[in-house]
Amino acid sequence: REWEVAQSVWFWRDCSPGMDFQSGTVTKRDRANLMALALASALVRGGERVALFGDGHAPASSRAALRRMAYALGDERSTDALPLDGPVSRNAQFVWLSDFLSPMTAIETTLRRMTQSGLSGHLVHIVDPAEEDFPYEGRTRFEAPGEDLRETLGRAEIVATAYRARFKAHAETIAMLAGKLGWSYLAHRTDKPPQTALIALY
Repeated sequence: REWEVAQSVWFWRDCSPGMDFQSGTVTKRDRANLMALALASALVRGGERVALFGDGHAPASSRAALRRMAYALGDERSTDALPLDGPVSRNAQFVWLSDFLSPMTAIETTLRRMTQSGLSGHLVHIVDPAEEDFPYEGRTRFEAPGEDLRETLGRAEIVATAYRARFKAHAETIAMLAGKLGWSYLAHRTDKPPQTALIALY
């Protein structure tokens, strides 16, 4: 006989200002929030325990846990892109939703630290279509949200091919790192319906 034990699932949503970027009708932050809450709700209905990492509450299987998650996700005071070091239940699952535009070294250090603490889980790469497709032409000014960084290109289309190749390589590096450490990787564009990604995650 199998001994059925409720699984603990921790969630982390990237809080960096860059998550507020949108080229269409939805920001990366809003899509990540939706996916986190929808997946958490499905897990709670299945009897699993959920919690938002860093909010000070242990995973629980209740509507109260979902309300706490929703409240915390709506709090925009935090600007942490990466999950900080903190206590977690061993052998738990971890769902990390982010645009993963932090430096690769920082992402790798964080992911290795979490793996060594006994966690495994899933990286959900939230991508705005403009970030991947780079549809810009002509004189274009780019600014980094929340930072005093800006760049103006006279002809943005000149760098388009190199940019797309670099963006693809960055995503592939994250996916390979995840696989090497036993985590799964899923890319989701905000111009696509979230249902397919949610089904795959669940």
